[in-house]
Amino acid sequence: MAEFNESAMREFNQKLIEEFRANGGKVLRGPFVGAPLLLLTTTGAKSGRPFTTPLVYTKDGDRIVIIASKAGAPKHPAWYHNLKAHPTTTIEIGKEKFQAKATITKDPERQRLFDAQAKAMPAFAGYQKNTTRQIPVIVLERMQS
Repeated sequence: MAEFNESAMREFNQKLIEEFRANGGKVLRGPFVGAPLLLLTTTGAKSGRPFTTPLVYTKDGDRIVIIASKAGAPKHPAWYHNLKAHPTTTIEIGKEKFQAKATITKDPERQRLFDAQAKAMPAFAGYQKNTTRQIPVIVLERMQS
């Protein structure tokens, strides 16, 4: 497996965020064209600063499901640690922006939601095979404003 390149991933994500916002929540180029994509803005666990990350998602009823795969890297993504420390987050889907509460799921719900996303997006099954850590599954529930 290729070494995970944090700098290249940050640059890729920044371009994706810019394209998402410039096109009303749509991505017109690259591997995420047509994929259900959201922007997750977390509060840094250590820094307290906001960080925005583009992520694919699935739905479970009214809940939004995201997976902390980091493409099968050996460590959890930074946004996962941020959500553990500060579970209130801001979500952008399409042109809509709202606050949500993040909950880290436990089995058997975690497995059910992971399997559903892996069925819709087979790359996730490969990510789990690439790492020995159990990949966390997080549900996001819209907070009433």
